Amino acid sequence: MARFALTVVRHGETRYNREKILQGQGVDEPLSETGFRQASAAGEFLKNVKFTHVFSSDLMRTKQTTAMILEKSKFCKEATVKYDRRLRERKYGIAEGKPLCELKALAKAAGEQCPNFTPPEGETLDQVKLRAKDFFEFLCQLVLDEAGQKEKPSSGIMDSGLEAFLTGTFSLGSNCGSDLNSESVSQVLDANILVVSHGAYMRNMFTYFVVDLLCNLPANLTKSDLSSVSPNTGISHFIINIEQSATGIKKTIKCICINLQDHLARMTESA
Repeated sequence: MARFALTVVRHGETRYNREKILQGQGVDEPLSETGFRQASAAGEFLKNVKFTHVFSSDLMRTKQTTAMILEKSKFCKEATVKYDRRLRERKYGIAEGKPLCELKALAKAAGEQCPNFTPPEGETLDQVKLRAKDFFEFLCQLVLDEAGQKEKPSSGIMDSGLEAFLTGTFSLGSNCGSDLNSESVSQVLDANILVVSHGAYMRNMFTYFVVDLLCNLPANLTKSDLSSVSPNTGISHFIINIEQSATGIKKTIKCICINLQDHLARMTESA
């Protein structure tokens, strides 16, 4: 049995985000000035959380966001970042570098709607979900392997900073569980993982959590919250319990909050 926390953050804004132009994997835009400010705000927001592992997509906008988050951290400034292609944005094929309205026009011409429509040379939603599943199963096995190497169960993370962050550092937003309690986050964690990725990818990952793994959701979370693309630097938290069995790894997931953006409001207030 092992237990870990997973924090998933979308990258900061790029010029193409602002202009509603598709980036996917083929357009590797840097963060805009606003994007850097968003990433800095996210880092300030997460500065007291002690991450044991940090993963990022290998695209520039996620790399820059990850670097800014770690720069603000009190505990993780020197953390090693592992860049993983499985965390890349959905591939949009011939639509990359073109306005979102053109993708919608292609979908309409094909008698379909976004996001279910797959442009030529693009990835299907199932292909994106398979990438997310593969990465998540990798995380679960990593945590189990590392937990198995520890001498005692109590050798996990006694104070990840996550409990104080979730219950005291900020007031819970509309996409956070009103049923949050100390048991949700205060137990010893074997790992506390930060992942920085992309909007469409994250939506597919969260759908996999809910549909395939029956993730326990906050009572006040709506279907539109779940299906919406995270805002730039939106933050989502999950607590995962995993257990090795003869048939594989049993996973139980609890969503603490999804697409949180309190730090962006604070950024506006301080502007």
